[in-house]
Amino acid sequence: MVYPKIPLAQSVIEICLAKGIKNIIISPGSRNAPLTIGFVSNPDFNCFSIADERCAAFFALGIAQQTNKPTAVVCTSGSALLNYYPAFSEAFYNQIPLVVISADRPQNKIDIGDGQTIRQQNVFKNHSLYNANLSQEASVENDLEINKAINKAFTKKGPVHINVPFEEPLYQTVSKLNVDVTISALAKKQKKISIDEIIAYTNIWNKSKKKLILVGENKPNAIDVEIINFLAKDDSVVVMTETTSNLHHPSFLHNIDTIITPFTKKEFVKLQPEILITFGGMVVSKRIKGFLRAYAPSNHWHIDELRAYDTYGCLTKHFKVNPNQFFNQFLNFTIPIPSKYKSSFAAIASLRQSKHQEYLDTIPFSDFKVFEKIISSLKHDSMVHLSNSSAIRYAQLFKIDSSITVFCNRGTSGIDGSTSTAIGAAVANEKQTTLITGDISFLYDSNALWNEYIPKNFKIILINNGGGGIFRILPGHEETPVFNKFFETSHCHTAEYLAKMYGFEYSIASDETSLENSLETFYSQNEIPCILEIFTPTRENDKILLQYFKELV
Repeated sequence: MVYPKIPLAQSVIEICLAKGIKNIIISPGSRNAPLTIGFVSNPDFNCFSIADERCAAFFALGIAQQTNKPTAVVCTSGSALLNYYPAFSEAFYNQIPLVVISADRPQNKIDIGDGQTIRQQNVFKNHSLYNANLSQEASVENDLEINKAINKAFTKKGPVHINVPFEEPLYQTVSKLNVDVTISALAKKQKKISIDEIIAYTNIWNKSKKKLILVGENKPNAIDVEIINFLAKDDSVVVMTETTSNLHHPSFLHNIDTIITPFTKKEFVKLQPEILITFGGMVVSKRIKGFLRAYAPSNHWHIDELRAYDTYGCLTKHFKVNPNQFFNQFLNFTIPIPSKYKSSFAAIASLRQSKHQEYLDTIPFSDFKVFEKIISSLKHDSMVHLSNSSAIRYAQLFKIDSSITVFCNRGTSGIDGSTSTAIGAAVANEKQTTLITGDISFLYDSNALWNEYIPKNFKIILINNGGGGIFRILPGHEETPVFNKFFETSHCHTAEYLAKMYGFEYSIASDETSLENSLETFYSQNEIPCILEIFTPTRENDKILLQYFKELV
């Protein structure tokens, strides 16, 4: 076995191995050479080389998202580290265990005019669960710092930063370890709700006829089936889910915006919940946020082991357990109560669904029509990644087969790493993966395709409407040169030559017939990654979508 000669590098590598970190994404560089040599030389690690640091961090994020285990990303010193920040912040808000290991120059070389140096210590402090700033020599203190950082990533579910200074020479190797690392055990406590809290809050629950459960971004199969069935039977409970909730039941309401956008003030008042229970990650729907802020429930309880956001301005209780623990303890103390809350919402949802289909049957080829076709074409038991902005919002309007798992970087809702994350996730998951993305997000992250690990059955559906279509939907849209250039970012680019350069099969569609034919071919070919680029009418898409909400009444 080959080891880096520098003892500190040996310590970092051996502790990662002992902690069970398997996937190491390395951004090529010189200062991180001791780490690169050590990780790559050990067959117990799966090492990936991703040149673009921003793409590398999102690729690692995708792997960690799927494995639910810490994934390490390693870079050289200087500005390379800063390129990890978008994915690092996404990991923080989405509670994904990401371990950033940055090589650094020794502290006496910082701020003296030496090349490729910045102030790396604590650079992620606003979004890091732990910052381990190591000294140059291997020591018990360094081992404890590395242990603490990795333990935080495991137990708290989020990103940590380990900054490792190395002095030259960097490339020397030895054949035997000369460190004896200190490993600390994971301290994981099983949390429970006290019986006093259960009694107090079930007393509130048992008197309330209108209970709304709103589920944000959620892992597939995270909620026990018994809990789902229990909630589905309660006439006083309405469960609203989003596309990224990965939670399904015939009685749950998945199309939130379609249901509530046409509400009158009278309907808002009538359907104002008395209790709101939330769990999961970020919620996409602005309309549900507006509803709950304007017609706030008396009680808002959030269930999450780590944090609770007062998104609706009415948070009254944070239960610091996972949803299964909460409901398994809580529901045994609840009693059924007569209520028409569920049936009222169900009647509205049924009407909206009829209007939804009537409208879709009449509209011309557009973004909206494209999403109807592609959502219904998705393959059973596959994985879908959605880019941010228009893609995730259109997807919210359609029912997705319950066998399909759906992901989107909603922690910070940025467009910057959607493709890289999807590719990382596809590498870590054997399911066929389809990325549905807009043109701006795709072009912005095009270096994601500079990657030799892309599975053969990875597919990209690219909706190209010639710019950032989301800005045409938002208030303030005007057809002016300033809007077109600085907001919408109008362009005439396509993915054709990118596909050719990176070895993707490429096809196009620009009307309903060609889309249907292209989708059939697109899914039947699994020997080479594919891009299907769909061109839609830039100046019609927003009008068609906005008219949709008017037609739902």
